[in-house]
Amino acid sequence: QVQLVESGGGLVQAGGSLRLSCTASGRTFSSTGMGWFRQASGKEREFAAAVNWNGGTTYYADSVKGRFTISRDNAKNTVYLQMSSLKPEDTAVYYCASRRPFTGDVARPSNYDYWGQGTQVTVSS
Repeated sequence: QVQLVESGGGLVQAGGSLRLSCTASGRTFSSTGMGWFRQASGKEREFAAAVNWNGGTTYYADSVKGRFTISRDNAKNTVYLQMSSLKPEDTAVYYCASRRPFTGDVARPSNYDYWGQGTQVTVSS
């Protein structure tokens, strides 16, 4: 079993920044790819960003590229999502997830087997 706990969400004005954190326990975190997804009200869950096991490779959805940065600290079993230049359309519940081993498509939710409870991010205009 893997437990993922997100934190750092909140209310921010457009153009502002937030940093989300996700702390993991229960699996060898340092060997696991991690991702961040988001789900706006009434919409499907969508991929935001992913990072490989050692932080050396990152992936971003086009909608967040250049504004969001994913990183990880394996010594702290934590993955981060630094969000800048936030827009109202970034408003969503943000989830971190642990990727199944040997899966290729980092943007596919079904390739992730453990999920956090989510943290709300609200961007006001």
